Amino acid sequence: MRLVVARCSARYTGRLTAHLPLATRLVVVKADGSVLLHSDGGSYKPLNWMSPPCATAVREPEPEAVERGVTEVWTVQHQKSDDRLEIELHEVHHDSEHDLGVDPGLVKDGVEAHLQELLAAQIELLGAGHSLVRREYMTAIGPVDILARDADGGSVAVEIKRRGDIDGVEQLTRYLDLLNRDPLLAPVRGVFAAQEIKPQARVLATDRGIGCLLLDYDAMRGVDDVDSRLF
Repeated sequence: MRLVVARCSARYTGRLTAHLPLATRLVVVKADGSVLLHSDGGSYKPLNWMSPPCATAVREPEPEAVERGVTEVWTVQHQKSDDRLEIELHEVHHDSEHDLGVDPGLVKDGVEAHLQELLAAQIELLGAGHSLVRREYMTAIGPVDILARDADGGSVAVEIKRRGDIDGVEQLTRYLDLLNRDPLLAPVRGVFAAQEIKPQARVLATDRGIGCLLLDYDAMRGVDDVDSRLF
């Protein structure tokens, strides 16, 4: 991983156009080729990024850019689309590289891991005709809990939580953004599944076109006889 702290500006073109004016930021270049720009605020989300597969080319600035103080230009080009991130570096305060090795990945607590296992075995809870593609479908930013197909053959990404809050919806949103860039999967529909979903999370999920599914842990384990309930 390469970490660069620099005064820089950036322009993203492709599916959308976005511009970051000149400011001091952290630029992260990961071993998989992804490039992320972070500010010293705004929580954990990057201001802009390019996900793999992509390639980064470094070149000298044009004379006009040199006059503006640009010392180096990075062009990050996605290899399966026209998406491009161009970063103009003005002043570099820090530049270091670190070998982080192989990460074991996020280890979910016992209930979440079991919910994932149970939902994979009872995939019809997503709806009639759904089928499992695989659990822990890997993306550049981590594994999606479940990737499935609906009755029409469409892709469905499922994020599973014990308690569903806004952070979980944001996490699934990032996964969907990446998965929908893959022409073999797109369009990918999202489902946020949890034992309990907070009202704010449900509103945000609905606004983003993400479905919500309440999971009954006891019923899925077969220890709750739903037919014998009084209410």
